[in-house]
Amino acid sequence: MNHATRQQAAERVMARADALAAISETQDSLTRVYLSAQHLQANQLVGQWMNQAGMTVWQDSVGNICGRYEGEQEGAPAVLLGSHLDTVRNAGRYDGMLGVLTAIEVVDSLHQQGKRLAQAVEIVGFCDEEGTRFGITLLGSLALTGTWPVGWLDTCDARGISVAQAMVQAGLDPSRVAMAARRPDDFSACLELHIEQGPCLEQAGLALGVVEAINGARRLNCRFTGEAGHAGTVPMAHRKDALAAAAEWMVLIENTTCQHGGNLVATVGELRCLPGAVNVIPGEVALSLDIRGPQDAPLDLLLTALLTQAQAIAARRGIHFAADEFYRIAATPCDTRLQALLAEAVESVQGKTLSLPSGAGHDTIALAERWPVGMLFVRCRGGVSHHPAESVMAEDVALAIDAFTRAVTRLAG
Repeated sequence: MNHATRQQAAERVMARADALAAISETQDSLTRVYLSAQHLQANQLVGQWMNQAGMTVWQDSVGNICGRYEGEQEGAPAVLLGSHLDTVRNAGRYDGMLGVLTAIEVVDSLHQQGKRLAQAVEIVGFCDEEGTRFGITLLGSLALTGTWPVGWLDTCDARGISVAQAMVQAGLDPSRVAMAARRPDDFSACLELHIEQGPCLEQAGLALGVVEAINGARRLNCRFTGEAGHAGTVPMAHRKDALAAAAEWMVLIENTTCQHGGNLVATVGELRCLPGAVNVIPGEVALSLDIRGPQDAPLDLLLTALLTQAQAIAARRGIHFAADEFYRIAATPCDTRLQALLAEAVESVQGKTLSLPSGAGHDTIALAERWPVGMLFVRCRGGVSHHPAESVMAEDVALAIDAFTRAVTRLAG
């Protein structure tokens, strides 16, 4: 792909991202949720662009917009490309959408050349990755894998409308959800292009990077229980200060996580101190712990180390510590062959590559249950995402289209 061609493609992607951003339930910000009028309108527009790129287009039974560019032999397995078209509230315009739009450019390049590959290329604009409306994430991609829980149809939004009712209102049939499932041999591999949603590529001075894995995560509600007391009359040596214990542990969380390395991250995002008075020693502190990493074994080792430290702090201070894990998701490793393929493509357009984990969830998590997966990251300014300030540069998008096209052509050719 020559420089002029990829720049034109990038400018088209940027313009189309702007067009999609205008399809929102709110005038002054971007919000587009599952089975809303805006979701269906976005599907229609993306379907038109797929059609212009020479694809056969359909909306599946859960509301994913799908396109197929046939291979040399009709009915051949396909390489699946895509990302999601739904958003969080007050969103940016590239999270998800960039992956769909760049995939269309890959196919359009083939179409303009009149070129067919050994395998077909399919694109899916997934209907609900974020879970903004119903609190259900990866809804569109889990429909493709055939692992959509039946109970989801009864889940209601904030207005009391169930998924089943919303499907009927959108012209879909809740009894046909299973029709969206694809056979294991339909796809040979799945590739998703996505903004990084973090600062690593920008700090490395690189436009593109290759994802090694999507982080696994563990989330816990933790509690230190000491003894409240008068701030003026209890000597320091006699205190059972729950907040002092929590503070000591928080410093250890930061230091221990850094020492473990391996792209592990840990966050205390919530802290509640009781009784919460200026003249009372804190008797109880509730805090959250969120830890993530690209491999499950090191992640579990870190969690064990952190909980052991908390128990030791509590014992030394004569107070009690308890932790309750309420969320756990396994790490999703990307296929090593696809990592190498993407790395080669990235190196060919920017000279070198960077391997990095994804700290956010993606439809790729669901797809990895059935097919080999790979992810290509594109730099975003300041690492900002899920925010109107989310931004990418057209020059980076041009490189992404070039690299993505090389990888898909090599994979499907």
